[in-house]
Amino acid sequence: MDTYKYKRVLLKLSGEALMGDAAFGISNDVLAYVADEIRELRALGTEIAIVIGAGNIFRGVAGSSAGMDRAMADNMGMLATVMNALALSDTLERIDVKTAVLSAIPMETVCEPYSHRRSLEHLKKGNIVIFAAGTGNPYFTTDTAAVLRGLEINADIICKATRVDGVYDKDPLIYDDAVKFDSLGYAEVLRRRLKVMDAAAISLAMDNNKTILVLDVNIPGNIKKAICGAKIGTLISGVENE
Repeated sequence: MDTYKYKRVLLKLSGEALMGDAAFGISNDVLAYVADEIRELRALGTEIAIVIGAGNIFRGVAGSSAGMDRAMADNMGMLATVMNALALSDTLERIDVKTAVLSAIPMETVCEPYSHRRSLEHLKKGNIVIFAAGTGNPYFTTDTAAVLRGLEINADIICKATRVDGVYDKDPLIYDDAVKFDSLGYAEVLRRRLKVMDAAAISLAMDNNKTILVLDVNIPGNIKKAICGAKIGTLISGVENE
């Protein structure tokens, strides 16, 4: 029987990961796949919290670049994360996985308002906690929200599930000669300006020595293997890459 290496996991899912082959929106097939992966992870006995992005619906930075007020655009982006969180929650609940959606922007008729104590209570009950609405503040990405929530719940690791199998020196979807890193130090990520997470998220992780693992969510069983200790993706920590 598989055993976990990390007891409490903060999983960061990008909104784009929910699109499937579409240009935007939510793919029910992808939702079902992601829910199954989370159920398998939960079966190990781990405690799981999730922060989800909204790039599949609306991205605040994109709205700002098109002329919108940045704070207003970011507020729209945070609301879009609530839509993704509710969709994932519904999919999980339909396969008998209990969830709790906690929003940094209060909307009690839709989901629970975020509180630190409430999130810990749900985790101890075995519920999957889905953090929505980012940090509740404009100018902060969901990557930063993921690190912040990971610190608040004292997660053993922050797992960023993306559409690539780790961190590269340049975009592997564009450049055939892109080189993958097995491990990186926080300072090296910042120094190289690698776009795995924004600088605020990496700096927050560095200041608090919180390990980040970047892996491909599209490979079945990848997350479970990583949480069990397999060498998958790219590990970002306080140890510099040699």
